[in-house]
Amino acid sequence: MTIASLIDSPSELTEASGSKTAIVLMTRVRLARNVAGNPFPGWAKPAQREEILALCKEAVAATPAMKRSLSLSVDELTELEKQILVERHLISRELSGTKAGAGAVISKDQTVSVMINEEDHLRIQVLRSGFQLKKTWAVINELDSAIEDRLDYAYSATLGYLTACPTNLGTAMRASAMMHLPALVIASQMEKVVRAVNQLGMVVRGLFGEGSDASGSIFQISNQTTLGESEEEIIKRLGSVLSSIVEHELNARQKLLETETGKLQDKIGRAYGILQHGHLLSTTEAMNLLSLIRLGVDLGIFPDTHRCTIDRLFIEAQPGHLQHAQHGEFEPGQRDLLRATRLRAEFANFAKPNFTPRSDGPN
Repeated sequence: MTIASLIDSPSELTEASGSKTAIVLMTRVRLARNVAGNPFPGWAKPAQREEILALCKEAVAATPAMKRSLSLSVDELTELEKQILVERHLISRELSGTKAGAGAVISKDQTVSVMINEEDHLRIQVLRSGFQLKKTWAVINELDSAIEDRLDYAYSATLGYLTACPTNLGTAMRASAMMHLPALVIASQMEKVVRAVNQLGMVVRGLFGEGSDASGSIFQISNQTTLGESEEEIIKRLGSVLSSIVEHELNARQKLLETETGKLQDKIGRAYGILQHGHLLSTTEAMNLLSLIRLGVDLGIFPDTHRCTIDRLFIEAQPGHLQHAQHGEFEPGQRDLLRATRLRAEFANFAKPNFTPRSDGPN
C-alpha cells in the first residue's frame, strides 16, 4: 500500500455505508505509550528519534491487526498529503508539523493509526463511526497488548504508564466522541453543557481537537482524568456523560420544533438554497450549512439515506480533500469557488425539503 492508494481509498469517516448515527459521528480511543530507557521525543536527539521510529514501525507493523498496513515517515509526505491525513483524523496537526524522526503506521481500512514520535513515542488510536465506546476500547486494548509483546513500555507501579505530559499519567488513555449538536448551538445552550461537562472531569474541543473551532456544530468530548481510574471506569463514565448529552440534544431539537418551528425551517431552507446555488463557500460556512442539512435529515425533512452523504461531505469539503480531488494546490479564494462548485453538483440531485411535521418527532 502507498500513501496515494490509502488517500484514494474510503476511510471510516468517508465510507458512505458507515455512518447511520444521528448525533454521535465517531468514537475514538487513544493510548499514549513510551519505550522504556529512551528519552521522550521532545528531549531525544535526531539519531535517537530515528532509532525509535524504526523500532516502533517494525513492532507495530508486525501485530496481527496491522497486517497490510502503511508505514510512513512524516518528512517523506507532501504538505497536501499531511493535511488530508489530519482531516481524516489519522494523524494530529502536531505530528504533521514535525520535521524529522516521526511517522505513523495506518491500517488498510483506516480505523487504526499509530503515531510515532509525536509528544510520546507511540500514540495508538482506534476510530469507529457512531457510538461504539466499548467496541473501540476492546480493539485498542488487544492491539496495545500485541505491541507491548514486542516493546518494553515505560511503566511505574505508582504512576502507571509514563508519558511526556503529566496529565496523561495512569492509563494514558483519552476516549472521545465526535458529536453533532446543532440544536444546542441554535438554542445557545452549548456554554452551559461545556461547563457541566468540565465539572464532570471531561473536556469539550472542536472538530480537530485542542485549539480548533467547532465548525458544523461538531464537538469532541473526551475524558480529562487518566490517573486513579481504570480504563473500564473511564469508558463507563464517559459513556454516561455522552448519553446525557445526546438526551439534551434531542430535547433541544424537540423544543425548537415546538416553539421555533419557523426559525428552524428557515435556517434549513436557506442552507439548502445556498448549497444548491452558492458560488463562494469557505470551509466554515460549508460546514455550518451541511450541519443544518444533517439536522434536517435527522428531523425527517430529508430522507435518512442522505445522512451518509452529508457525513462524507463534512470531510471532502475540507481544504486538503478538496485540492486532492482537483489534482492541484489552490489559494483560499480559489478553494472557495471549487468547494461551492462541488457542493452545487452534490445538491443538484438532493431531495427537496419536506417540511410536513413528522409524527414521531426527531431521531
